Amino acid sequence: MLFEFTRRSGAPTVFNDGTTFHVDQISRFGAGEGPTDVSHLIDRSYGYHSSRELQWHLADRFGLAPNAVALREAH
Repeated sequence: MLFEFTRRSGAPTVFNDGTTFHVDQISRFGAGEGPTDVSHLIDRSYGYHSSRELQWHLADRFGLAPNAVALREAH
């Protein structure tokens, strides 16, 4: 399943020296379907450390294997 997201900057985290980002908007694309906004299904205030972490979160949320989730960032 393909997801496309837009990010907004986060803040430095105390858990490591990296910077987090927040998901501003995320859409799901199904087979032959247009985008469906699923932003309301995630906590948009959560600070993700990587797109891989977002991928795992989406897999868990939608009951999918992590490798069944594809992400792309909208620019």
